[in-house]
Amino acid sequence: MSTGRTVLLIGGVDAHLERFKALGVTVVLIQHPDKVTGYQTRAADVLLVVDYTDWDVVRPFAEAARAVYGVDAVVSLTEPGLNPASRLGDLFGLTDGRRHEVSRRMRDKWLMRRHLAERGLPVPHTALVTDRASLDAFGERAGYPFVLKPVSTTAGFGLVRAESPEDLDRVWARVRELDGGRTDRGSTMFTVDGYLMESYIDGPEFSVEALSFAGRHVVVAVTEKLTSEEHFAELGHAVPARLPGADRQRLTAAVEEFLTAMGVTDGPSHTEIRLSSRGPVVIESHNRLGGGNIVELVEAAYGIDMVAYGAAWPLGLTDPLTSPPEAKGAAAMRAVLREPGTVTSVSGVEEVRARPDVLAAQVSVRPGDTVRPLRDNWDRLGSVVVTAGDTDAAVELCERLVREAIRIDVEPAAAAARARAA
Repeated sequence: MSTGRTVLLIGGVDAHLERFKALGVTVVLIQHPDKVTGYQTRAADVLLVVDYTDWDVVRPFAEAARAVYGVDAVVSLTEPGLNPASRLGDLFGLTDGRRHEVSRRMRDKWLMRRHLAERGLPVPHTALVTDRASLDAFGERAGYPFVLKPVSTTAGFGLVRAESPEDLDRVWARVRELDGGRTDRGSTMFTVDGYLMESYIDGPEFSVEALSFAGRHVVVAVTEKLTSEEHFAELGHAVPARLPGADRQRLTAAVEEFLTAMGVTDGPSHTEIRLSSRGPVVIESHNRLGGGNIVELVEAAYGIDMVAYGAAWPLGLTDPLTSPPEAKGAAAMRAVLREPGTVTSVSGVEEVRARPDVLAAQVSVRPGDTVRPLRDNWDRLGSVVVTAGDTDAAVELCERLVREAIRIDVEPAAAAARARAA
């Protein structure tokens, strides 16, 4: 049944389009040439294939679509589409006129840190990388270790940890290698446009998944994150997070304060935060849904479809949540990992996927593919997502399936090199 409403959807995956189609709205989809799928070509009422990350390219197409079809909302639920969607919404008079400013602050980590500091919220020592000497100066001021990160990429791409003054030549070489170029794995839709330095934040890491309704923030879930000090890849997620109620309250209160300070008023958000020795400190945040199967985990544990809310709320087709939901179960994701080398065989994925307690199981490598050293999320080989009665059971099941049921045989890198030499 048609609602008579039209959304201009910027980018996204099939699941995003599915939620809009389920609402009965007309979907004008502007999609990047590298991201078009068969489903999108069939399901979108109008499909415009352009590089929507280029404002000079996307603006005339969006204006033409609005003139021909009419647009009630401009929406994006994917990272590279956030800024163009908010900018178009402001341009068309469909927002309060400040959405693009807010979106830029959320995506640009330097702008975010400056904005928070001006409002008295806790931030680590922060500075922009300008030259090799700026690394020495920052280390002397903030101490070691400290972290360098691209100002506005995603998925941990390009992050570097400086361990000591003697480590700075290596760090500087890596920064020079990546700065100014495109992300080269997973997605090539992001440009490394400068580096930021931040003092290291200790403590366990979580993410807070929230929905905002006209300035009122409702925390849907706190996600427990499995990370390592050795790299910047996320190894797993679990909901509900296993932490005392008082700590959960500290995290959620800090995120609500953060979102208000940043000017976020509507839609989904995903905020990464550490419960440090000096209290909760936001690492970074996104005015979009969380990745790494977090959406699926939240729906399994809480019964809340955050994608559906992200689609319906901008069009006025759903009521706001009035309070945080109660967990009805638990869910966990664990990444599939192996040592570096060459894949020789893959098995067990279909059998795992067929289990009733498995929500998703996928592996992205085949025999002959290279397993890279683990640096960020793009180096993971796949994932398994499960549901269970409580978080302990979900994590135990997921880790067992990843470890024992999915088989990926790898010829170690050193052995492969010796074989090639022979």
